[in-house]
Amino acid sequence: MRRLDREVRAVLSERRLEVLRAIVQDYVGTEEPVGSKALTERHRLGVSPATVRNDMAALEDEGFIAQPHTSAGRIPTDKGYRLFVDKLAGVKPLSSPERRAIQNFLDGAVDLDDVVARTVRLLAQLTRQVAVVQYPSLTRSTVRHVELLSLAPARVMLVLITDTGRVEQRMVDCPAPFGETSLADLRARLNSRVVGRRFADVPQLVQDLPESFEQDDRGTVSTVLATLLETLVEETEERLMIGGTANLTRFGHDFPLTIRPVLEALEEQVVLLKLLGEAKDSGMTVRIGHENAHEGLTSTSVVAVGYGSGDEAVAKLGVVGPTRMDYPGTMGAVRAVARYVGQILAES
Repeated sequence: MRRLDREVRAVLSERRLEVLRAIVQDYVGTEEPVGSKALTERHRLGVSPATVRNDMAALEDEGFIAQPHTSAGRIPTDKGYRLFVDKLAGVKPLSSPERRAIQNFLDGAVDLDDVVARTVRLLAQLTRQVAVVQYPSLTRSTVRHVELLSLAPARVMLVLITDTGRVEQRMVDCPAPFGETSLADLRARLNSRVVGRRFADVPQLVQDLPESFEQDDRGTVSTVLATLLETLVEETEERLMIGGTANLTRFGHDFPLTIRPVLEALEEQVVLLKLLGEAKDSGMTVRIGHENAHEGLTSTSVVAVGYGSGDEAVAKLGVVGPTRMDYPGTMGAVRAVARYVGQILAES
């Protein structure tokens, strides 16, 4: 008898999940509260309208759907969207033409800034949401090359190039003139130690480098190395680009009272970085409504994923939009774009 009861409850639970799926799909598509009559007409639920009404009442009691105003229809709550994403929504694959369009658009990028700018535009166009792309983090990068260029007898330009294509430039005022031969020697010795190494390892790798130079050159070598190490530890990973903010104006009725708090929150870099989450968490994350700690964003959802040139993510990208979002389609687009950006960085 107990086994039979469990089976009945499982069937009942599965059916209610199907009803919830139908409500979310219809509400996202029509922007109108969904009634039991419309559900039975548009979806093959295999049960009577009365049974659907009972299931909707149970879903409402459990907090998955709610009745706005005095409408006969229901809309999903944050809790309902969360269940939909966790248990019901698969990631909608992109079509072959969509995948080709992504690849062709991103393949035309000439440098890292162009890659990020194109990615923002692409994400905003594909999802019709606000796109946010974080620049690759220096702390999770490796050194591809260090270039030293003489600008004057006692002035050097240091150029740091990372494995993700990021370029950082610094001017170094040396304590004494430094000849081209000495500069070439420092460049060669420095690259032999740091190329291909993680940034965190560089300080230890170069700490005894000044001692290998003549006494007169050690001050300049130490100054150049100090500038390099300062570049490595700067919080320059807190760079990101945002685009498609105008897309939110299409969803004005999705935000209580006004869209202004959302726009103000999106102007704050720190808020956006917290929304995307830690880059090391490379998996797909979806935060819905009140799961977003910032008060101005409690009527929005965030879909984010890590991207990188290898197995480890070096940054995050994602979209921000109203909770009434096409989650399977948005998740599919975000994942696909992240994969292509990672391939470009790996090949750059």
